[in-house]
Amino acid sequence: MTTSDIGHVNGHQALRPELPVRTMDLLRDRNTDLRDRAVSDGEAVRRQRALGKRTARERLDLLLDPGSFIEVDLYRRHQAHGLKVSDHRPHTDGVVAGSGTIEGRRVFVYAQDFTIFGGSLGQAHAAKIHKVMDMALATGAPIIGLNDSGGARIQEGVMALDGYGGIFRRQVEASGVVPQISVVLGPCAGGAAYSPALADFTFMVRGTAKMYLTGPDVVAAVSGERVSHEDLGGASVHGGLSGVASFVHDDEESCLEDVRYLVSLLPGNNLESPPALEPCGATEDERAAFASIVPVEPNQPYDMRVVVSELVDDGEFLEVHEGWAANVVCVLGRVDGEVVGLVGNQPMVLAGVLDSAAAQKAARFVRFCDAFGIPLVSLVDVPGFLPGTEQEHGGVIRHGAKLLYAYCEATVPRIQVIVRKAYGGAYIVMDSRSIGTDLSLAWPTNEIAVMGAEGAVNVIFRKELAAAADPENLRAELLAEYSEQLVHPYYAAERGLVDDVIDPAHTRAAVARGLAMLKDKRKVTPARKHGNVPL
Repeated sequence: MTTSDIGHVNGHQALRPELPVRTMDLLRDRNTDLRDRAVSDGEAVRRQRALGKRTARERLDLLLDPGSFIEVDLYRRHQAHGLKVSDHRPHTDGVVAGSGTIEGRRVFVYAQDFTIFGGSLGQAHAAKIHKVMDMALATGAPIIGLNDSGGARIQEGVMALDGYGGIFRRQVEASGVVPQISVVLGPCAGGAAYSPALADFTFMVRGTAKMYLTGPDVVAAVSGERVSHEDLGGASVHGGLSGVASFVHDDEESCLEDVRYLVSLLPGNNLESPPALEPCGATEDERAAFASIVPVEPNQPYDMRVVVSELVDDGEFLEVHEGWAANVVCVLGRVDGEVVGLVGNQPMVLAGVLDSAAAQKAARFVRFCDAFGIPLVSLVDVPGFLPGTEQEHGGVIRHGAKLLYAYCEATVPRIQVIVRKAYGGAYIVMDSRSIGTDLSLAWPTNEIAVMGAEGAVNVIFRKELAAAADPENLRAELLAEYSEQLVHPYYAAERGLVDDVIDPAHTRAAVARGLAMLKDKRKVTPARKHGNVPL
């Protein structure tokens, strides 16, 4: 064997074969050339930036820890033949895929590249996404998709549709096993929109993100309705009306920063515990501010998010679906270093009543937390379900049953805090002792009843009030009697439906102690394939 060099390995001579070229230098030059082309100031990149959008690799740089990205299938290119697509076969095929870390924790990610084929999905493009999804499921790590695509690549016909089907099937298989996050940073149209809909959380950016099944031209052709891309499927629409978007941001930087924050609150998979921080003394923490936040008068509004900020560590939390169904608040935060999911009625919106949208929002959040071992804290101040023909005809019974089902099925630690009032079926649905909460706490101002005292008196004593010489005086007497007998703070506690009536100042400490007590709660349920959730 001829040699170009003789080295030493463990004290022995090692023969190194002579190479006709410097292979590693060639490979390095080729990789550098490919990456430089991907971030060059070409016309497509200039158009991307003119729209206020970053390139796929720039987005990955913002999302992942510096230097952590490991790319797969850099050289992948389509093998399609016919039409115009065969004339141009760039590497990566319009999607950058691989793995990196966020705060040192492994994630798998793909970023569609709108500068190549408009980010459209063809067979090779889909195969790269399939690969990283399979890796995420095999290794038990979150999967994050950065969507910026014109949709299915028409030139590849049914193979593009098959690629989408493979993505959707993998998303369903991964659901409840690894967290799935979808980030819409540009167009996401047609069948592609189902991917964000199947994800656990969906982020959108105002002004650039668009998501719909049929675009404005199709809508106009079919119905004659003229609508803009933004009004049809913009971030504000999905963040405030449809509920498809979990989070809405004004720019890509803040959006990807919040994706990083969300990942820091989630376990890598359903067999891991959520990432915990060091305890911060919450079990002894008294907060006098609680009493001043919530008015004693049952009909006086206040912001439940202020209660949440006093309850969680450092007042920091991440609110899910902030703009949709705002009469219920769903947040992720920490209590004494442990990640918790909090669900609270919001008296600032519709007096905190539950309706179809609020029930769906809370149910999905509860099911996510349960799937990934995140304890649940429910902050209750609910006057009931929203009445009216619109709600009844829209299926409020069916949608309310979703929340009821989600809580009944949840096996994670569950704590209920009745802040002020809890009436009727809404009391039951908001994780009452009756449906399995582990610990029910109540403030001294709590009112738990079938309905408020005034409504109850008007129903029970309707005939007596109608016949009374002084109905107002009689009503006042009956109200006092009803409240004293059935709505006083200790009525439910005396019957075992409330575990403790606590000083509001002790709420944070009581919740922290309850979570510590329930930390090792184990799932014990009958074996079955699955339940029939009331969809």
